[in-house]
Amino acid sequence: MKPDASPCTNVLLVDDNQFGLTARKMILEDAGYGVETARSGEEAWELFQKTHFDVVVTDFRMGGMDGVHLIGLIRQSGSVARIVLLSGFAGCLGITPESSGADEVLVKSSTEVPELLRALKKLSHQPAPRRAGSVRRAKQAKSAG
Repeated sequence: MKPDASPCTNVLLVDDNQFGLTARKMILEDAGYGVETARSGEEAWELFQKTHFDVVVTDFRMGGMDGVHLIGLIRQSGSVARIVLLSGFAGCLGITPESSGADEVLVKSSTEVPELLRALKKLSHQPAPRRAGSVRRAKQAKSAG
């Protein structure tokens, strides 16, 4: 497979499902991304504070800190990292970039891999926009955590 990523694109991949985490990591590394993984929102937040990531790909539903709470912490930190939220529930729960604070929301499905690669390629080449709702969600995440 021809690498899609620029050589400096570092991705933090977060999922409490070890099989999904391993599969996505292999796919992203094969596409040329540098990938570090975390098995919880708490672990991801600790790693995020110590390491520079260009893009964070996080699952929505995890034990402990969920993906939206993690997104709030990242936005509150002032980081320009781009964020992709993955969920099998995005459609039925109406999860959108506006409601979650993510730059992209993708449904876990049979089309997830090409959609994730497309989103990462797009986001790794765009500066992060600041959304008014992101500040509000970040404050809510701080008060909740």
